[in-house]
Amino acid sequence: MLDFGHKVEKLYVEPYKDAEFSQPVPESKFSALINPATYNFSYKFEFDESQAPGTSSTNLKFNRILPRDLKFDFLFDGTGVVKDMSVLSLGIANPFAKPVTVTEQIEEFKRKIIDFQSDRHRPYYLKIHWGELLFECVLKQMDIEYKVFAPDGKPIRAIAKCQFAETIADKKRAPKENRQSPDITHERLFNATDRLDHLTFKIYEMDEPYIQIASFNELDGFRKIQAGTKIYFPPIEK
Repeated sequence: MLDFGHKVEKLYVEPYKDAEFSQPVPESKFSALINPATYNFSYKFEFDESQAPGTSSTNLKFNRILPRDLKFDFLFDGTGVVKDMSVLSLGIANPFAKPVTVTEQIEEFKRKIIDFQSDRHRPYYLKIHWGELLFECVLKQMDIEYKVFAPDGKPIRAIAKCQFAETIADKKRAPKENRQSPDITHERLFNATDRLDHLTFKIYEMDEPYIQIASFNELDGFRKIQAGTKIYFPPIEK
């Protein structure tokens, strides 16, 4: 039995103009008519699959983690059968009100979520809210399936199958990654107990380039390095 004494929390999508999510678009929040029954996250990883000629296999080298994808469906209903439970719980629904058509609902969704920003030359950034779900993203793909039709051919029910791709502003991403990759230049302060070949191995997972590192830093040698010396480890080709 449904409990009409509690307000139903609806999934909603809120558009923003900027990647930092500091400029919400006024009066453009879109709430789902019915909360999705499920939603799915996809995690994807990219590896370098290059392989030497004549070999039967290779050691896959990690390249990057791709943005997460979130997938779920929006229901658009123009039959009048599906009611907004959050409105019903407040006792303010008008049973004689003419249902909003599916076409009108989809156009409202497109206007609030999809429409191109003429001043920024791109669609909006989006925040999806529902319960514990808070997902900052962009709409990657939407497929609309029209399912029920009136005798005159007008759609009266449709499902929008949406795929959203996670987006993180550069200001947030850099400290979150705390990158330790050999693809970027590292700086280390040389201690009295350090050895250049050991430091080289920690960063590149091989110690052979330590002579290159000594040359890059214009050191007189690699054995007698004064404590407190800054050593730079640039990207190198493996």
